[in-house]
Amino acid sequence: MSHKMYFLVCGAIFFVFATAHLMRLIMGWEIAIAGWVAPHWVSVPGLIIPGILSAWGFVLASQGKTTT
Repeated sequence: MSHKMYFLVCGAIFFVFATAHLMRLIMGWEIAIAGWVAPHWVSVPGLIIPGILSAWGFVLASQGKTTT
């Protein structure tokens, strides 16, 4: 797998996670883990951190040289 493809795949995966947290904040969905209901503020860093990593992955993919 080339570096460009790796960064593109990672960027897409982080984008999905960031979008899921954004949808949770907008729609008011609850997350329960072993009976513990996660508060909505948990999705704020869950949106910001994967969002930054996603953008970083897409930037690196666009700048990268194609290697095999």
